[in-house]
This record gives sequence, C-alpha cells and structure tokens, in this order.
Amino acid sequence: MSKSFFSRYRVDNIPFLVRPIFYLYGYGLGAVLFIILLILRITIKVEITGGDNLRQYSNHIFCHWHSFVPLALQSTAPNIPVSLDRCSYVFMQHPAWHMKPVHVLLRLMGVKKLILGSTGHSGREAADNLVEHLRQGFSTVLMPDGPHGPAFILKKGILHVSLQSQVPIVAMQFSSPKSFELKTWDRKRLAYPFSTIKMKICNPIQITGDNFDKAHTIIKRALG
Repeated sequence: MSKSFFSRYRVDNIPFLVRPIFYLYGYGLGAVLFIILLILRITIKVEITGGDNLRQYSNHIFCHWHSFVPLALQSTAPNIPVSLDRCSYVFMQHPAWHMKPVHVLLRLMGVKKLILGSTGHSGREAADNLVEHLRQGFSTVLMPDGPHGPAFILKKGILHVSLQSQVPIVAMQFSSPKSFELKTWDRKRLAYPFSTIKMKICNPIQITGDNFDKAHTIIKRALG
C-alpha cells in the first residue's frame, strides 16, 4: 500500500472494494487480542487499592499515562465497566484505519460508545462530543500525555473536559515488578504471565475555575 493510503483513510471511509479485507483484519485481530488478554488475565493477579474512593460520584474521568495502556487492559479484562465503576463507558479513539482492531477490542471489553477523534484529527469536535456523553452519565478513560506525547507530560485538555462536564478526574497508577518495556515513544509496559499488577485508584478531583491550576499539579503528582 502507498503512503497516501495510510494517511488518507480512516475507519469510517474505507473504500467499498477493500472493506471485506479491512473487516477481516479489524474484527479478526481485535478478537485475537481479546482472547490473548483473557488468557493473560487468568494467569495474572490484580491488586486494587483505593476502590472506595469512587463511591461519592456516579461517573468518572479516569486517567493514566500512555505507558500503562497494556497494564490497564490486562487489569480490567474482560470487562472495563465491571472492573471500575460499572457505568456505561465512552472512549475517544484515533480514527486511523489501522486502529480498527483496538476499537473492536474495546467494544468486546464493554465500552458502549466510541468517539472518533484525537489531536490533529477532529479532536475539538470529539472532545465536545465526549463532554456531552459525560453529562449524560457516561464514564471514560483518558491518557493525558497521548496520543503522541511527549510522555509523562500532563496536557490540560483533560482538565477542560472535566470542567465543562462537571465530572471528576480520577488518576490511576499501575505497576508490575515482572513486566517488560516496549521500545515505543511512551515506553509501554506489559506484565508477564503469572505476575502481579498493582492498580492504585486515587481520590477523585472535581475541577473548578478556582482550583484549575492547583488541580493540574495534584493530578500530575497522583499519576506518578
């Protein structure tokens, strides 16, 4: 495929003639990823602390560094809502065609609604759509240093989403002593089978106009 194909097409504008191959790729690989996660989850022990912090609010904006995406998926398989606050979930996702298996995986893991958009790809419209769903009672998970970094730098977009929706931010930390680091920009970590993943759920932070800057510092510290 030419370079223009990779940059031109999204999951929602694939040419009709190649859709069968695209769907085979997306749904097939997505299902395989889900099965792999299930197998890993059976062998992995997850220790959760701070779960009681979620009781005072009905829905949440969870966040963690992009580096912890594999550990987060391993920890919350097979169902993200059941593992966290049992709300309906909406996720913002990059619309590029090659992301279709990830979209399928998230659907299989209980995410009810996917909003296509990210920085540089209708991100503002997607964020507005996300705010509306949060106001309706959905929860979400955001990586505030994604999708392209720099890693471990807290961007303020998540604070604006929280402020506009009036849904609190909940920082999360993940760690596993038996894991390996991938050679990616965000240094993703994946836990080995028969290891332990520790998930820490921090106190929810309600963003207001008065605490906006202070909350930025608190959340960055809570993310680790």
